Amino acid sequence: MAKLVLIRHGQSEWNALNLFNGWIDTKLSDKGIDQAKQAGALLKEEGLVFDQAYTSVLTRAITTLHYALEEAGQLYVPEEKSWRLNERHYGALQGQNKAEAAEKWGDDQVHIWRRSYDVLPPLLENYEETVEVQGKTYPAFDARYADVPFGELPLGENLKVTLERVLPFYDAKIKKDLEAGKNVVIAAHGNSLRALAKHLENISDDDILNLEIANGQPIVYDLADDLSIKSKKTLGA
Repeated sequence: MAKLVLIRHGQSEWNALNLFNGWIDTKLSDKGIDQAKQAGALLKEEGLVFDQAYTSVLTRAITTLHYALEEAGQLYVPEEKSWRLNERHYGALQGQNKAEAAEKWGDDQVHIWRRSYDVLPPLLENYEETVEVQGKTYPAFDARYADVPFGELPLGENLKVTLERVLPFYDAKIKKDLEAGKNVVIAAHGNSLRALAKHLENISDDDILNLEIANGQPIVYDLADDLSIKSKKTLGA
């Protein structure tokens, strides 16, 4: 029986500023670092031991994984990074203050963009290597995506599209590890993990809108041999 653990990264710099983050590469805030370490302490307390770790190519998820594994005494666990585990791409909303976006486009419209399963946000017009927000420059489409076929890079995504890019990686890598009985931890993002949870738990398009995943609170699935869910527990909730 394998275990699968999902960890949403700790609070990021832009979470703290109430900005749409998406694929822009921001770091953890001080609070986010504490949340990542606390996630590791919860893993250790639960007695969870991992065979394989996965994360996105975004710094806030990678460092969350490292802080958590170090706190759990398992920094040695093999890890693999993939852009397919990145956060949902918020398109032209990235870098926008959420409250200011609501003033500009209306609360209802922004709520639809944020929470609807299949409505796309305003799309970017082109790919830029960096983005400047509040006087600071952040990486966007840089060298980490050099091997991704050009047409597969998004200019904006909804949760449906996010799920469609997460699933091939899950099927090719993560699912095979779980079928082999390996315990797997994934440190990623609110929407890439919501997409994965939708698939694992067979959550409907309507009900997935109500699923929230908190920063730094590991979700533990106990899986049967056929990967059906025997139990689910959120640590630290």
